[in-house]
Amino acid sequence: MSSTTNEKIIAAKAALKLVEHGMVVGLGSGSTSAIMIELLGKACREGLNIKGVASSGISEKLAIKEGIPVISLDVAPKIDINIDGADEFDTKLQLIKGGGGALLREKIIAHFASKNVIIVDSSKKVEQLGSFPLPIEVIPFAQRKIMDELGQMGLSPQVRLHNGKEYRTDQHNSILDLDIQGQTDLETLQSSLINIPGIVETGLFLNTTNLIIMGSGNETKTFQ
Repeated sequence: MSSTTNEKIIAAKAALKLVEHGMVVGLGSGSTSAIMIELLGKACREGLNIKGVASSGISEKLAIKEGIPVISLDVAPKIDINIDGADEFDTKLQLIKGGGGALLREKIIAHFASKNVIIVDSSKKVEQLGSFPLPIEVIPFAQRKIMDELGQMGLSPQVRLHNGKEYRTDQHNSILDLDIQGQTDLETLQSSLINIPGIVETGLFLNTTNLIIMGSGNETKTFQ
């Protein structure tokens, strides 16, 4: 087992200690969240009584396979805790998410959750966000014009591809990956991006996180 995988596992195990009987749990997307879903499924098979709200079709399929009862956001009375991963985080608890393409549903669940817990390995910690490209979800109808505008803003948009074709989200939208290195006013950047018609959402999660659990070697470190 790689050190990175080990860090993901111990972070996921620490987060699962926060899950209690009767909770509705937001199920994140990505490799670290997949580990969490597998561990949560094992706990459910051993008697833990929870329901999950999945942030992507992939996470929903995995949760069902692992025996976690999955409900839709519409019928969930509340989301007690959301456990998800991140592509980057800083000590202000600001995140870049969306490397797996599920940023819109992830942000929706984060907004409606009572508590947001992010689980990561130590490679995800940065001094300043931007080494990882910022994903944004866009309406395909406006994609070319949006790319032109983003290019004029110096953000070097790149269309995300999958198996040689343009990637499509669960909402059948496109993902553009932006270069935001050197951008320090992330609140203004978020506002500027979301105000462009056709941009559905961005992967900047600036004010949603309550707790970050980071695997570090064989221990965990927390940020809150």
